[in-house]
Amino acid sequence: MAKKDERVVETRLGSITLPEDRVLNFPRGLIGFMGHREFTLIRLREESPFMVLQSLSDPKLGLLVTDPYSFMTEYEVVIGEPDRRLLGIESREQTVVLVTVTIPQGMPERTTLNLSGPIIINNETRIGLQIPQTDSRYPAHFIPGMVPVEK
Repeated sequence: MAKKDERVVETRLGSITLPEDRVLNFPRGLIGFMGHREFTLIRLREESPFMVLQSLSDPKLGLLVTDPYSFMTEYEVVIGEPDRRLLGIESREQTVVLVTVTIPQGMPERTTLNLSGPIIINNETRIGLQIPQTDSRYPAHFIPGMVPVEK
């Protein structure tokens, strides 16, 4: 049974008890999932760079995500002033940057990262936004190990 400041969440990975301070609020939802506003991050394995961004309203909705800097050092995310205000961020240190991951079944060598739609989370306020990027160096299907295209 969950305590007052916890909730039990159903996921594709089973039931988990989640402290309220692990709830992430996405005021605009995510691209393609605008109706889903509350998520949490679930680490798959301690040594893995991958996590699941799990919807708290739909157990079937969990997006595989990772820190892009685990795979590349040169990645610049542009966050406009309105998004900065909504996130409540004043410095880069307050944020976590995540990108969605696609791993084709049976073909892990064809894994791709979506660099064109990063997810930015304010660690302190627990507010997240997906912020589309227009820089052509960062494609929606970036293969780890690829060199980004120079401008």
